[in-house]
Amino acid sequence: MKIKFTSITKTALILVYLVIVAGALVRMTGSGMGCPDWPKCFGYYIPPTDIKELMWSPNRQFGKGQVIIKDEKLWVAKETFITGAEYDASKWEPYTRHDYAEFNAVHTWVEYVNRLIGALAGVAVFAMALASFGFWRKKTNIILLSWLCVFLMGFQAWLGATVVYSVLNPVKITLHMVMALVIVGLILYILDRSKELTHQLVVFKYDKLFRNLLIISIALTLIQVVLGTQVRQFVDERVKMLGHENMNQVMDNPIINFYFHRTFSFVVVGVNAWLYLRNKKLSLGYSKVSWVLWLLVFEIASGVAMYYLNFPFGSQTIHLVMAALLFGVQFYLILESRRSAKVILNS
Repeated sequence: MKIKFTSITKTALILVYLVIVAGALVRMTGSGMGCPDWPKCFGYYIPPTDIKELMWSPNRQFGKGQVIIKDEKLWVAKETFITGAEYDASKWEPYTRHDYAEFNAVHTWVEYVNRLIGALAGVAVFAMALASFGFWRKKTNIILLSWLCVFLMGFQAWLGATVVYSVLNPVKITLHMVMALVIVGLILYILDRSKELTHQLVVFKYDKLFRNLLIISIALTLIQVVLGTQVRQFVDERVKMLGHENMNQVMDNPIINFYFHRTFSFVVVGVNAWLYLRNKKLSLGYSKVSWVLWLLVFEIASGVAMYYLNFPFGSQTIHLVMAALLFGVQFYLILESRRSAKVILNS
């Protein structure tokens, strides 16, 4: 089981990142309310593809919990029944979580796929937790951390539900994103710890300044993520007000956080360039520092495209996903430097 643990953990990590990608696509397409209820979608396990499926009609069977749109409101079937010739209000109860009652097939299925990938990621994390029992005799914290990850995935699913119930409250969206990064970091730590116990790791040279710069760099990335989420909130509100046909006006008179976010990127690049040069000068061996620079190139390029090219298709998704990947690589670099520090202390 220990041999398979690394593969299972890597699979869980990939699926969690796919959830982040799917979530970015949800935001890019404005599909966050594609499924107005949770965990089902309009009361279905497999969501509708046509508005007719959500309209009342005579001589039709509805299952308990299924949803219809009537008078611009959502109504939920109290029980399983077959409709008569006339609408019977006593068979339905209003959906009280929120008053959003719109259907768009594309949005619904984008959100539904997001939830499916989230469920698959949850299964993979649960499998990782089960496989962690292979380390029972090692007296390690891998088992505890793996089950903590299961709990956090459940908490993340609950957060996803609250995002829907709040009709995409910006604070809850930000918390949802940050929690995804916390889960990524935890899985990376579990993966690193398991490799250490099975002697699959390479130890690099230790440099205190390099390690401190790594910690500063990931802190800067997290600040950028928070600032970027606030900018994204502004963009979403402007798009909702102006419409997608007026994307060239979205960034007229942006909020002050946009300027902080844009200027702060120079600090982020500077610190990570310093890391790259120090790693190369001292031959420390941290090859993933190059990955960081390439991720920053794509991150900045997508940001420039959004501002100057009026949000071309995919640019928002790339921007968010690059930030998540950047965090993951930086966090793993910290784990690598931590490993080298332990070797110094034990020698």
